[in-house]
Amino acid sequence: MIGKLKGTVDEIGEDHCVVDVHGVGYVAFCPTRTLAVLRPGEAVILFIETVVREDLIRLYGFSSALEREWFRLLSGYVQGVGAKVALAVLSTLTASELANAIALRDVATVSRAPGVGKKVAERIVTELKAKAPSFAGDASGTIGLKQELGDGAAPAPVADAVSALANLGYSRDVAANAVAAALKQAGEGADSARLIRLGLKELAR
Repeated sequence: MIGKLKGTVDEIGEDHCVVDVHGVGYVAFCPTRTLAVLRPGEAVILFIETVVREDLIRLYGFSSALEREWFRLLSGYVQGVGAKVALAVLSTLTASELANAIALRDVATVSRAPGVGKKVAERIVTELKAKAPSFAGDASGTIGLKQELGDGAAPAPVADAVSALANLGYSRDVAANAVAAALKQAGEGADSARLIRLGLKELAR
């Protein structure tokens, strides 16, 4: 079982790369985000998920261990999502963006990935909801608030402030981040007007 490759980029294809490790070339299928930053001849470290089946052994490569964990979650826990769809999702969204979308129950954001329709996006959001906080990465500081928003359980001033910022054209993810920062500054008892003002200041930085 291969868990990581450390070598030199030998070749970059449309959906894969070849990593030369001491003269042996390993083919790793990767999200386009990962492939976009690779350059032939440069050193690379890929976190690998090895998939073994009766008729093939295939390596999937990722730029971080967190991204690899999301690939495992998507392809292993969600009905109708295999490796190809999981790669498409991770080609479109970063790990933190995916965690945020799931927490907010933002089906539209997940369905931006090629080949991911509304029904599959709904399954991803529903079936991975409980796992999002553990794999939020950079979004871990606000994931709890976003889950409350997604569940309709957030306090009314918080939900109203997020809705107000979203109505100004900001995405719900960006609006939720701003309100989370405002909430830390203003305290739990702040009303929606104060949260909106502080949130706008946060967005203006």
